[in-house]
Amino acid sequence: MHLVDKAKEDNRTVIAEFILLGFGNLPELQVLLFLVFLVIYIVTMSGNILIIALVVADQHLHTPMYFFLGNLSCLETCYTSTILARLLVSLLTGDRMISVSGCFAQPYCFGSLAATECYLLAAMSYDRYLAICKPLHYAALMNGRLCLQLAAGSWIIGFLFCVIITSFMSELTFCGPSEIDHFFCDFSPMLKLSCSDTSMITVVSVILTSLDSPCPFLLTVTSYVCIIATILRIPSTTGRQKAFSTCSSHLIVVTVFYGTLMTVYLLPKTNTLKALNKVFSVFYTVLTPMLNPLTYSLRNKEVKELLRKVIHKYMFLK
Repeated sequence: MHLVDKAKEDNRTVIAEFILLGFGNLPELQVLLFLVFLVIYIVTMSGNILIIALVVADQHLHTPMYFFLGNLSCLETCYTSTILARLLVSLLTGDRMISVSGCFAQPYCFGSLAATECYLLAAMSYDRYLAICKPLHYAALMNGRLCLQLAAGSWIIGFLFCVIITSFMSELTFCGPSEIDHFFCDFSPMLKLSCSDTSMITVVSVILTSLDSPCPFLLTVTSYVCIIATILRIPSTTGRQKAFSTCSSHLIVVTVFYGTLMTVYLLPKTNTLKALNKVFSVFYTVLTPMLNPLTYSLRNKEVKELLRKVIHKYMFLK
């Protein structure tokens, strides 16, 4: 019986490329979609690079909060390029083919960066917790060494988890069909196309995912429960508004990121909800990285003031 199964496996045609269907069912909108995503890509890249440049260049922004923000903006530039660059090429040329190795690389990079973002957002919420709930001890507790440890730990943990899953995925065989009904190579659609036994990788992914996402999410939620409780105890309205303004930008980013992420992965995987799944995937893979620099620049007094100075200086030189 084992020899028969082996013979069948040997006779299978192993595919070398996948077809990302993406938005191919909307041929009349390809040019419009390309232009929309191109604008989003340019705005996202320029916004995040500008924030990195401001954080590095200005001494007033050399604080823990902006250190983490610089890391987040760096992450968003990589995050966006992983998904949008390939999508733009596909929309422009009509070429929806991607190699199996390329399809492994995309969820590895994307998954690693998404996991890193979860931990960075948790580190940022802990920073805000110390600033609001432990203001007298903030400078001593959130020192340069701890900032580096939290940032480095976020990047290392994010990439380490995905190395394990990708190493298991590299052992899978794909015999067809080769069509992925998505605009990027996501873990679940790829797993469905494998003709190998996926029980082991499914168990490993469930264990790692249960450790990877809920932990930073719970840390973030706990930090904000303490922050809100502390703010509500402040007697003056002005004091409450001032305290809340220091964490409101981060709270918006966290809500949008986790809200869209949970909607995508908790949404039932039915044929009728496939289109809706793509829409929400666009939100957390494409729109969230664009909204982050806008949220921090429009709602942050220091960043707005610095941007005003830069624009004034540039106009004066002109």
